Amino acid sequence: MTGPALLELDNLKVHFPVRGGVVRAVDGISFSVARGEVLGVVGESGSGKSTVGRAILRLETPTSGTVRFDGDYIQSLPESRFRAYRRRMQYVFQDPFASLNPRKRVDAIIGEALSIHGLGRRADRPGRIAALLEQVGLPRSAMTRYPHEFSGGQRQRIGIARALAVEPEFIIADEPVSALDVSVQAQVVNLLQDLQRDLGLTMLFIAHDLGVVEHLCDRVVVMYLGKVMEIGSRRQIYDTPRHPYTRSLLAAAPRIGARAGDKEIVEGDIPSPMAPPSGCVFRTRCPMAIPECASRVPPPETVAEGHMAACIRLNEPAVP
Repeated sequence: MTGPALLELDNLKVHFPVRGGVVRAVDGISFSVARGEVLGVVGESGSGKSTVGRAILRLETPTSGTVRFDGDYIQSLPESRFRAYRRRMQYVFQDPFASLNPRKRVDAIIGEALSIHGLGRRADRPGRIAALLEQVGLPRSAMTRYPHEFSGGQRQRIGIARALAVEPEFIIADEPVSALDVSVQAQVVNLLQDLQRDLGLTMLFIAHDLGVVEHLCDRVVVMYLGKVMEIGSRRQIYDTPRHPYTRSLLAAAPRIGARAGDKEIVEGDIPSPMAPPSGCVFRTRCPMAIPECASRVPPPETVAEGHMAACIRLNEPAVP
């Protein structure tokens, strides 16, 4: 990470009590996001990616650990004080239809954000809303229409406009293109990239698609079963991955120039977060696992400047 941190997570845990036990959705993760950076978070379904994003904005309540935003601890602030931070941090949801009120017109959906935070005069809001729509590539006439009248890509643009309405510093984009047709995914990704650059936004980008993350993000966090497996720059993660899980994710994603012999795709499904494996949580699917992996939780170790991985066998060669 370069530059001062805008967001810092330290040993963050989010556990959900359920009948018969506890779901350890996020189980002690730590990382920082520098001001102006785009940090990607990747991992299989069930790895805890979205829960991390929701916990930062208190859409889920952290069980323990700390969240610092611009130097302030925000995880336990009363709602009356946290509202100011909600304006500075906004969320773009995965499903653009479910996140928009179907009974409200677009001008009311976006205008609600302005009203809640008391931004601008009421008479000036139509002009502000029209400008936001144009900023995300939609015409002024979209203001008087309802969500069902738009395509999935257009609805996601409305969601992005709503997030930008309060002029945030930090955006959490939670798989913002996974519910869209392939033909429009690139358009939305390029829009986010342009907005991030033009507005100087800091962004946490949660995704399954490793190609999108490589295109958009400066650094990458790899998560598995609620824990961080590896953190590094885009080039460190994609060119010199050190954790077996990272290598397996990259092997499973089609890439130009990859050889069949390079594949390290793991088999099986991710274990239940109610009963994670002892020691290293990845050991039950890891091609490099040894008995020690069952008895010791590997701490993150520095393997290069800005590059960390949590694996007992970091200094050993990969299994061919």
